[in-house]
Amino acid sequence: MKTKTIVLTLLLSFSAWIDGASQQVLTLQQCRDSAIANNTGLKIARQQIAVAGHDRKIALSNYFPDISVSGSWMYNSRDINLLSQETSEALSGLGSSVQESLKGGLGDMLSNPALGQIIQNNPELLQLIGSMSSIDISAPLNAIGSEISRSLELDTQNIFLGAVSVKQPVFMGGKIVAANKIAALAEELAESRYETEYDKVITETDNAYWQIVSIAGKKKLAQDYADLLEQMLHDTEILEAEGMATQADLLSVKVRANEAGMMLTKATNGLALGKMLLCRLCGMDMDSDIELADENPCGPFMQVSGPEKTFEDIFSSRPEIRSLELAGEIYDRKVTVARADMLPQVALTANYLLSNPNVYHGFRNDFAGMFNVGIAVRIPIIHGCESWQKVRKARAEAVITDYRLQDAREQITLQVTQLRKQESEAREKLDMAESNLSSAEENLRAATAGYTEGIVPSGTVLAAQSAWMKAHSEYIDAGVELRMTAGALAAAEGR
Repeated sequence: MKTKTIVLTLLLSFSAWIDGASQQVLTLQQCRDSAIANNTGLKIARQQIAVAGHDRKIALSNYFPDISVSGSWMYNSRDINLLSQETSEALSGLGSSVQESLKGGLGDMLSNPALGQIIQNNPELLQLIGSMSSIDISAPLNAIGSEISRSLELDTQNIFLGAVSVKQPVFMGGKIVAANKIAALAEELAESRYETEYDKVITETDNAYWQIVSIAGKKKLAQDYADLLEQMLHDTEILEAEGMATQADLLSVKVRANEAGMMLTKATNGLALGKMLLCRLCGMDMDSDIELADENPCGPFMQVSGPEKTFEDIFSSRPEIRSLELAGEIYDRKVTVARADMLPQVALTANYLLSNPNVYHGFRNDFAGMFNVGIAVRIPIIHGCESWQKVRKARAEAVITDYRLQDAREQITLQVTQLRKQESEAREKLDMAESNLSSAEENLRAATAGYTEGIVPSGTVLAAQSAWMKAHSEYIDAGVELRMTAGALAAAEGR
């Protein structure tokens, strides 16, 4: 993965180099690299790997304490009074009430005949009572009562609250451990899916490349065929003038020449469209003038395959199998996560609480706070068997993944077996096409020489030319088929 990323980075300069030149000769590997660097699906897959990496770090954070700070301010339109209005007024007039009660009590004492006689006979007592009646105690007592009333009226118009909380998980039933393992597996799964998309881009680019090679070969073949017919048309006109060919011969050659021109036009248009498709895959301007390194149809098509791999090695190399294996492990961990909801959960807590008014000292208008620590324990009892059903669901999903993994192994086995047979058939087809090509070229050489000398009819030459073109076309098709089959086999075997 790291090697591919380095290669993609280096190839960004390659794209700029492509755009700056009028025409570039591209190899298959250059086309692959450019397609990898510019493919939108691969860019999305790379971002999905980054997302999975962030999810893994998020899951890792659950091991650490959760620390939070909170605060609030609230304004109230009225204060809180712990006394009723009547009691508050009574406290404020406490001195006046006591003064009146004292005067009334002295008057009652003097109006009592027995007490009055005693007081009258005791001058010191009479003097003391007189001095008491003259003392004003209403003002001090009224002030004390008002102060008591004000102290029981709480200033709560502006309230400030603050808290610092710390929560440290101790045991969550294994959920945190399982969640971290799932996140790590999900990151590997994202990388495996990237590999799958990577192989898909390579296969798509290879097919487009070899299709262009095939069309380019057919175009050159059509050009050569048109040149042959043009030369034959020239020779036929000379032979007709000398009486060695008929008008029908000349018309037959002209018809074939027109057909060859039409074939050349179709091949030219097809080649242009094929190159536009390849430019789109490589992230280049579709009007770019490019040429492929393998456009020479006469070049060797034989390709040496890598060493044959065992199916176990193939399974370990295929990203699809790895993705399903990772998905199976993820679902196994989901069983643990679901089971954790049925187990006790323990956490340590610590808080520092701050308030204004000071609730710890008579609601004074200053800040004060306190610490507290504790242990939080949650023991689930029953909730309609929800957690147990989640466990069963996760187990069923794990079984489904196992079935998919088994089916994928069978399909890959069948795919590789078929491609190996197709590659063998393509090699045999190429050998036969090469043999037929040699025979067709010799046949055309002999027919053309005989026609020039006037001993071979034009129909024979036209038939030889058709056979020659067919042999060349089959040779190109067989060579391209071998290359494409070999590439598909390499992808199927994880090479």
